[in-house]
Amino acid sequence: MEKTKLAAVRQYAYEKLGQDRSGHDFYHVERVAKIAKCLAAEEKITDTTLIQTASYLHDVIDDKVVENVDSEKENLKKFLKKLEFSSADIQDIFFIIENMSYSKELEFGKVDLSIEGKIVQDADRIDALGAIGILRTAYYGGHTESPLYDPNVKPKEFKTKKDYREKSTVINHFYEKLFKLPLSMNTAAGLNEANKRVEFMKEFLKRFYKEWEL
Repeated sequence: MEKTKLAAVRQYAYEKLGQDRSGHDFYHVERVAKIAKCLAAEEKITDTTLIQTASYLHDVIDDKVVENVDSEKENLKKFLKKLEFSSADIQDIFFIIENMSYSKELEFGKVDLSIEGKIVQDADRIDALGAIGILRTAYYGGHTESPLYDPNVKPKEFKTKKDYREKSTVINHFYEKLFKLPLSMNTAAGLNEANKRVEFMKEFLKRFYKEWEL
């Protein structure tokens, strides 16, 4: 039964995110689900239904992706009820996906998530790092019509979601957010993977600056 549920959840995510062009598409959430499954194994969690469900659904109500957040929340609740998720499970899923974002953390501080939520949060942030993270950063910068790099524009410190959503440069995003993500990791395995990916990104930037100065 759980496999049937997860297949339906995966299809729902595909229908909602399959046409996304901001870097928060279906393949992003599928990678998050895979990373989360690996982290769950490290944490000795055997039932990953809640983790996988939240991984696939975490962007279907994100205001970066959807126009009407309230409407999408209602659609999602109806969908989960139709799949016969319990009220408690639906509440847990929504608590995770509504409180795991970096922008939410800027506004209200780090929310005390369940272990399932911590794993999904780590997995989502890991997918913002490494080779894929570099491409997603550039891709989202193009999506928002942000400049690639300007030596005269320095990285900012964001304190609110509104500040965070203001345009900066693609390269500044590495310093403004991405390189800070390892410190926000909840699990040892997540921290280890995040650090490895950040090292790769730093090597990339060394090459970027070298080519920029030619």
